[in-house]
Amino acid sequence: MTNIVVLVKQVPDTYSERKLSGSDSTLDRESADAVLDEINEKAVEEALKIKEAGEGEVTVISVGPDRATDAIRKALSMGADKAIHVSDEALHGSDAIATAKVLAAAVGKVEGFDLILAGNEASDGRGAAVPAILAELLGVPQLTYVRQLTVEGSSVKADRETEDGITHLEANLPALVSVSEKINEPRYPSFKGIMAAKKKPVETLTIADLGIDAGEVGLANAWSTVVEASPKPPRTAGEKVEDEGDGGTKVAEYLVAQKLI
Repeated sequence: MTNIVVLVKQVPDTYSERKLSGSDSTLDRESADAVLDEINEKAVEEALKIKEAGEGEVTVISVGPDRATDAIRKALSMGADKAIHVSDEALHGSDAIATAKVLAAAVGKVEGFDLILAGNEASDGRGAAVPAILAELLGVPQLTYVRQLTVEGSSVKADRETEDGITHLEANLPALVSVSEKINEPRYPSFKGIMAAKKKPVETLTIADLGIDAGEVGLANAWSTVVEASPKPPRTAGEKVEDEGDGGTKVAEYLVAQKLI
C-alpha cells in the first residue's frame, strides 16, 4: 500500500490580469479568478495513477485562505481521498521557507506517508524552491523536474529533465517528487467524482494546531521582500512601414537595429 501526499495550491488564473497589492506588494488574490494550479493537477493525476496501479490512499494538502477549499475540492473530485487545509491569517506574505515549514508540519499529520508529490513551481510565485526545502526539512530524498515516474516496491524511479538533458534517478521511499508539465495529462472530474468530493473529509488546521509560532511565518518574518514594483507599461503602437519597392530592405534594417538578425 502506497500512502501518497500531494501538495496543491490555489493560484490566480493565468488568463486573468494579475497584480500586486498596493499596500504591501504581496499578490492581490482577490483581483483575479482563483483556480487549482495546472501543475498541481498533474501531480494529483500522477498520484491517482500510482494508487490505481495498486492499493493506496491520496491525501491532498494545501496552505491558503478560506477559498482555497475550491482548489482542494477540485483535487478531491479528481479522485483524491481526503485533504488537509492549513488556513491562518498569520500566513499572509509568507516566503518559501516559512511555507515549507508549515507544509512539513502538515505532512507530519499524515501517518506513515510513502511519497510526496508536488509541482515543480507554482504559476504565481515561480520560485521552484518549496519542494526542495520541504524535502530537506523532512529528511527525505528529493527527485525534481520529473517527467516520468515509477514506484516499484520500496523505491521510486524517475526521469529528470532539465536544459542539460535527461537524468535517470532512483531513491528509497519515503521520498519527495516534483513533477514537470510533461508528466501526464490530468483527467477531468466526472459528475460522480464531483458529488463524491462533497462528502470527503477536509481537516482545517491553523498554525497553532501545527505547533508553529506566528513569529516564524508571515510577511514580517519573510527572508525575502518586494522592494519596488510597477505595472507593465501599456503596449505602444508598432512602426508602420510603407512599401515603395524597398519594404524588404526597411524591414531588414529594422530587424538589424533590434539586433534580431
